[in-house]
Amino acid sequence: MYFAYGQTETDYLKAKDSRLAAVIDRLGHINRTVDTDLFSSVVHHIIGQQISTKAQATIWQRIQDALGTVTADSIAAAGVPLLQSLGMTFRKAEYITDFAEKIRSGAFNLESVKHMSDADAIRALSSLKGIGVWTAEMILLFCLQRPNVFSYDDLAIQRGLRMVYHHRKIDRKLFEKYHRRFSPYCSVASLYLWEVSGGAIPDMRDYALVNK
Repeated sequence: MYFAYGQTETDYLKAKDSRLAAVIDRLGHINRTVDTDLFSSVVHHIIGQQISTKAQATIWQRIQDALGTVTADSIAAAGVPLLQSLGMTFRKAEYITDFAEKIRSGAFNLESVKHMSDADAIRALSSLKGIGVWTAEMILLFCLQRPNVFSYDDLAIQRGLRMVYHHRKIDRKLFEKYHRRFSPYCSVASLYLWEVSGGAIPDMRDYALVNK
């Protein structure tokens, strides 16, 4: 399943910003995979912190092969040593098992997160061990498919903004300007900025790297 968006979102963004409009026209529709199971999404995002996408995919496949369905019960039954043996750090294995135990005991109500506002959902998720604001924002976007996620802490988003708008630096004030401009469809803008940051448009460069 891919993040769901269509012409309504892209037409709005194109009307708001001519440079982003050009990016959207060049790249067309972007298919980004989402995981609609909130528990497995949290686990997946904890695993992916500070490692490459390829490494994350490898470890995630090992977990699926070892456990079958990734649930609170299967994680708790596996325990820290088995999880660590699949390629993750001891600390991440601890975070994941702690999360599973909180779900099993009812100490954390994951279902209620689905019905919270973005701000409340981020606060709730980031109260878990191993989940910071950026990780919570990614869960909102790539699991809950919230339409207006724009992460200041995402370095690739900042890089994409520098490349599209020729900025040398993105501070909080400048970032918020774009946040307001792209709302209420910041998530779709994020998809395009990630693509740009990753080199999808070869003639675009990162102006932070240009010598003065």
